[in-house]
Amino acid sequence: MNVHHELDWFIVIAETENLTAAGEQAHVSQPTLSRFVARLERDVGVALFDRHGRRLVLNRFGQVYLERARRARVQLDAAHREIDEMRRPARGVVRLAFLHSFGVAMVPGLIRRFRDENPEARFTLTQDAAATVVDRVISGDADLAIVSPRPMRADMAWFAIAEQKLALVVPREHRFADRSAIGLAQAADEEFIVMERGFGMRRIFDELCAAADIAPTIAFESAELSTITGLVGAGLGIGLVPVDEAGVYSRGPEVSLIPLSGESREIGVTWLRSRPLPETAERFRAFVLADTGAVQ
Repeated sequence: MNVHHELDWFIVIAETENLTAAGEQAHVSQPTLSRFVARLERDVGVALFDRHGRRLVLNRFGQVYLERARRARVQLDAAHREIDEMRRPARGVVRLAFLHSFGVAMVPGLIRRFRDENPEARFTLTQDAAATVVDRVISGDADLAIVSPRPMRADMAWFAIAEQKLALVVPREHRFADRSAIGLAQAADEEFIVMERGFGMRRIFDELCAAADIAPTIAFESAELSTITGLVGAGLGIGLVPVDEAGVYSRGPEVSLIPLSGESREIGVTWLRSRPLPETAERFRAFVLADTGAVQ
């Protein structure tokens, strides 16, 4: 027997206090409802109704059961709606902000896989520095952001979805070029080409330098990781880059990547805790966490 139907039967019997009237409302025969009440009371172990001729009046046990039955019906109705929404493809717009470096492979891959299941979902995409990306979420211009490092704000929710190793990028003929790994302190006397302030990789660089207790010499600042690699290849300094699978930051014969011992950058999805996400954005958030194996 359908649990939802049984809840409805009990509630309508309690409200009408008459099996015949309840049967008319529920489109069920009176004998069927009579057998239902007898079975229910047998299962519960007590009578739920006091009989007054043809009237069935709830007793104190029945009042407790009615209260819980109404709550259960509300919860079941909500579950049916939620499941129905989950089955329907998303049709709304996801406003997604992310770092430039995630636009090569990571974000396109997530969107493609999401749209395989939700072909009518649309996206508004913006790329910028980490600080600007976070500001767009705070201001309401973006629903979600994929960013690194983790925002330093208590009002931002965050789940890590990936990790990228870090490496020094050096000219091919550099003294470090043949090393299998290196610590940042070993490069303390080098000139660095770094990202501009406000970019996630710049914050990571500054934090690593502080942890290594070095005051780096900054030769150039850039807004693009690929530009850093180009300047390094021209022999103008060394840089810090994430090691990406696409090899975007290590292309060309002019540079070598030296893994930075034990260091990586954490990539995560973030949103404003106090603002409920639109339905399609919430679906995309849940999809990203599931797709990447993140734990909520």
